[in-house]
Amino acid sequence: MQRTTSYARLTRPLVIERRFCTSTSKNNNDKIVASVVFERLPVVIPKIDPSVYAFQEFSLRWRQQFRREYPEAFLKKSDTRGKGDYQIEFEPAPRITEADKSNNKRSLQRALDRRLYLLLYGPTFASPSGKSVWHFPERVFASEQTLRECAESALKSVIGDLSHTYFVGNAPMGHMVVQPAEAHQVINSFKRFFFKSQVIATNKFNIGKCDDFVWVTKDELLEHFPEQAEYLNKMIIS
Repeated sequence: MQRTTSYARLTRPLVIERRFCTSTSKNNNDKIVASVVFERLPVVIPKIDPSVYAFQEFSLRWRQQFRREYPEAFLKKSDTRGKGDYQIEFEPAPRITEADKSNNKRSLQRALDRRLYLLLYGPTFASPSGKSVWHFPERVFASEQTLRECAESALKSVIGDLSHTYFVGNAPMGHMVVQPAEAHQVINSFKRFFFKSQVIATNKFNIGKCDDFVWVTKDELLEHFPEQAEYLNKMIIS
């Protein structure tokens, strides 16, 4: 029997061009937005919860009942350690900064024992009539190869340089389908994907392309988004 299958059919390319479900047309249908949850990790150790402190005190007293008693001469030897010209007096920095006292939310030098998140104030995608609103750094997905690249470009357009940032993973930390307000049906619903990025080795950024910005704690962040507070509370772990 003569085989009629052509060589071209047997050698179909194994690499298929990657396509995205996002439309790059000017229509607002099926739009995808990449948002960045840009956080600063705690600088100092958080205060111990009173219940945890009480348990630690109880555990210490319980262990002291069964500890071995050492001779007095042996214990006095430890008092002579560290006494010399090389000894340095250490005084810890205050936990409450000037930014805390003045409630300066534009400074990273506040709430040192908490995580801080960057919020921008200005017009953004889907804001009604170009009105300024509080939002995360974001960008509409268009010609980027991946959603992470879109998120990186969104953050770079705000802070100018990504050398002091670290994106946690390539996948988004969460997503939501945003429905427009009833009074503004010109823009259809769209999907917003959140990517986590962290501040690395700096305490100041030159933030631009917005009317205002703040560094807020998680509780303060939820106050800016009352409608999405339940979802954001589950997505952001702090």
